[in-house]
Amino acid sequence: MKGVPTPKSKIRHMIFTEIARLAYEGGGPEKLEELPYKIIPGEIETYRDSIFVERAIVSERLRVAMGLSLRPISEYKSISDGVDESMIDEKYYEPPLIDIIKFACHKCPEKRVIVTDCCQGCLEHPCQEVCPKGAISMVDGKSYIDQSKCIKCGLCMKACPYNAIIKQERPCVAACGVNAIGKDEYGRADIDQSKCVACGMCLVSCPFAAIVDKGQIYQTIKAITNKENVYAIVAPAIAGQFGPNLTPEKMRGAFQALGFTDVLEVAMGADLCTIEEAQDFIDEVPSKLKFMGTSCCPAWSKMAKQDFPDYAENISMALTPMVLTARLLKQNEPNAKICFIGPCLAKKKEAARNSIKSYVDFTLTFEEVAGMFEAKDVDFDEIPDGFKLVQGSSDGRGFAGSGGVAQAVVNAVKHLDPEREVKVVKAEGLAECKRMMRDATRGKYDGYLLEGMACPGGCIGGAGTLQDTMKSSRALKNNMKDAAFSESIDSVYKNLITDLENFNNDVVDDE
Repeated sequence: MKGVPTPKSKIRHMIFTEIARLAYEGGGPEKLEELPYKIIPGEIETYRDSIFVERAIVSERLRVAMGLSLRPISEYKSISDGVDESMIDEKYYEPPLIDIIKFACHKCPEKRVIVTDCCQGCLEHPCQEVCPKGAISMVDGKSYIDQSKCIKCGLCMKACPYNAIIKQERPCVAACGVNAIGKDEYGRADIDQSKCVACGMCLVSCPFAAIVDKGQIYQTIKAITNKENVYAIVAPAIAGQFGPNLTPEKMRGAFQALGFTDVLEVAMGADLCTIEEAQDFIDEVPSKLKFMGTSCCPAWSKMAKQDFPDYAENISMALTPMVLTARLLKQNEPNAKICFIGPCLAKKKEAARNSIKSYVDFTLTFEEVAGMFEAKDVDFDEIPDGFKLVQGSSDGRGFAGSGGVAQAVVNAVKHLDPEREVKVVKAEGLAECKRMMRDATRGKYDGYLLEGMACPGGCIGGAGTLQDTMKSSRALKNNMKDAAFSESIDSVYKNLITDLENFNNDVVDDE
């Protein structure tokens, strides 16, 4: 439902806006206690059975937006408990990053195949004939499935000429590509944090808004209001996210209206990542490694190393574009604060790693930044045109779409080693990524470059985006046409290689 206003997206936006407003206006913990009544006004419930439940859920969402943990249901704690410690500009979220508000969970039905009222009780009853377990019989002239026998194979669904048989599954479970979601003793969804890679697809899929992610909106704004030099580094997926009125010419002015010192493109770091991965592929595949996987998507990278530990070294060790961009900026301005702004929840988890904290101070999603724009009443039409952001190449900006990383590496390899052929396979969504990785370990993709993206469509389909993937894809293509590096491609790669050689990669993999 990205790009379509819904009660869920409206409430999330209000939460982020109010936290941003609280930070800009300098309100204390007592102000937080008032916000549930501002967000859910009146006396009559709108979304759930009770207005008190609605406000209780909003209270939890306010806490996690501040980076705090959910309160235990069984004991008393005020909404603002622990908020004092979070009202500083050097505060990372309390793990886990993604969690479930238990009393907001609807306990959706687990996977089951059922016959709907559309069943016509036909003479042929193909559903019965194809069922391998004899789970289907006729009851009162309609097909009936014995759930104790059903194996959920779906053959009956395919056979029914009326589409009268459906398969139901918990949306969050269906969306999780690493099987990290189960249920607790009360039937509520529960996340196995040892498996979760923070892709955020469960959060996107939950229609009851029971799944939440922690944020740093308040901490970012606190650093800004404390007169720190806070730079926004924006991911290529920003193309089109804030609508047509935020044109490339207005981008710098819009973020400066929020208080950021300046804005840089993460596509610049993507170009460095491209060169490093291309060189690694040339040097190591197939002489040292049978295949190589890309590194820029932290959720895919984490899943591959976690689920296929014997092949962890096959995932590129190149630093991600976010980290490379932040490090370049910190080299020039060591005291600057860096805020990554992008589509991804997994980037929050990546930035919290011990080896990354010193480079990336804050991580926000486009959805969170939209709340900041509203809190500051930023009108894009009133922002004067300025210079476009042109630090990255077309290939660097292309990292935001599925297939873009691999294509960038292929283009780089062609210039570094024109005789070298690069075979590519890509996957989007962690379930598909896992299948790709499994096939690779069995020898199907020997000599290949594997591109993994945790989100559908790539980064433009990330959990923190605002627009639907198709619209974002069109905007990204237009943004790629408008990229920097008008000079010859050979000189571009020459300059990038020189930059990379002068770049001391001292970050260790502490996943």
